[in-house]
Amino acid sequence: MNGVRTRFRLGRSDFSLDVDLDLPGRGVTALFGPSGSGKTTLLRLMAGLERAEAGEMTVNGQIWQDVDGFLPTHRRPLGYVFQEASLFPHLNVRRNLEYGMRRVGAQARRVSLEQAIELLGIGHLLERLPDSLSGGERQRAGIARALAVSPRLLLLDEPLAALDLARKQEILPYLEKLHDELEIPVVYVSHGPDEVARLADHLVVLDGGRAVASGPLTATLARLDLPIPLGEDAGVVLDGAVAQRDAQWHLAQVAFPGGAVWTRDGGHPLQHRVRVRILARDVSLALARHEGTSILNILPGTVREIAVDSHPAQVLVRLDVGGSPLLARVTRRSAQALALAPGRAVYAQIKAVALIG
Repeated sequence: MNGVRTRFRLGRSDFSLDVDLDLPGRGVTALFGPSGSGKTTLLRLMAGLERAEAGEMTVNGQIWQDVDGFLPTHRRPLGYVFQEASLFPHLNVRRNLEYGMRRVGAQARRVSLEQAIELLGIGHLLERLPDSLSGGERQRAGIARALAVSPRLLLLDEPLAALDLARKQEILPYLEKLHDELEIPVVYVSHGPDEVARLADHLVVLDGGRAVASGPLTATLARLDLPIPLGEDAGVVLDGAVAQRDAQWHLAQVAFPGGAVWTRDGGHPLQHRVRVRILARDVSLALARHEGTSILNILPGTVREIAVDSHPAQVLVRLDVGGSPLLARVTRRSAQALALAPGRAVYAQIKAVALIG
């Protein structure tokens, strides 16, 4: 059976966790939630670094834990990357990778050393010691070493948390390559909405040691009934393809199920698969289509749900745009003036679209 099946129940004096999840067998699952929600604890349980009172886990059909047994961490075919790269300081990068490869026999190798080096772009770093690397370079080497064990599951515990913005921007494209090219499931712990929007296919929202939601990224981000503390980052992520480009104005049109939007041209060829992120704060609503405006993207939609926002002056509105979800943040006063209610036809005026993939 493909997929990652986890069921854990853990009780401690300071914290309890009870989750029951079926995760995809390929792609990136993000564990998202506030500090103390149980993200790292769940990851450690999946790795076998902690043991729950009651637990079951299978990875693409292989049993790692059930009522009859517990596979210790050193026997689980997994890669684990912490916030700080745990490279051996006395070994250069090449020997750190080779150490990882020695954990797995030749017959079980599904990721070659050369593939790990290429995926993380570290060929020029192989002879250097960890202390001579930047934070981003160390993390790339650490991820490459985790891949060198040919894992059936890759666990990433906030791998960008210790990096500054420039180093994060340096490493994100390599994480996207892992997303696109690896056929193994990746579980990624993060509290950064930007990372989740850029990398995740599946989203698990944790709160107080419970999984309050688990589902495809787009649908889960569009839910209004979840305690996701996104604030100004509330919005949706849509998968689409580059439909056309306007070279004169350096714009690209991204088509998605139900519509299309213009955004800054990222240089991708036509039909290239990309993601766009549209924040609720950048969407206003109107009852009629207005001309003579600077807003390029105006899409017809239907109100599906309205919920109170974090501030009593505002509401969040979930729209259906040809089958794709969209969120808008408007004042309660505007919602009343427009008589917004489920079923109401409106035009979504989108002030900004971010191309993120």
